[in-house]
Amino acid sequence: VQLQASGGGLVQAGGSLRLSCAPSGRTFSSYVMGWFRQAPGKEREFVAGIRWNGYTYYADFVKGRFAFSRDNAKNTVYLQMNSLKPEDTAVYYCAANRQVVSTREQDYDYWGQGTQVTVSS
Repeated sequence: VQLQASGGGLVQAGGSLRLSCAPSGRTFSSYVMGWFRQAPGKEREFVAGIRWNGYTYYADFVKGRFAFSRDNAKNTVYLQMNSLKPEDTAVYYCAANRQVVSTREQDYDYWGQGTQVTVSS
């Protein structure tokens, strides 16, 4: 089972990016999906999560700027990132778990390889 994250890149402050995560090997429509990020020299932190029914939850620092959605028919989740700031620069990871609506990385069983997001000032 692999999670393939894509969509990262370089963008100016105030710009937008959309990250995608497409699991392979099984259907993840019933799983809780999450996005985490890790900036250089910092610990990995929770960004956003989505339950199988579309219920979403966010870290305070992205509320109102990021939107997490899922297309179960395509077995893909998306993180729309708007009004990006230089402090959003990090490697973004998608993750999945079977049961828990959680902000803790230890509750997630599957992880993608990460995609780099760089926001210039």
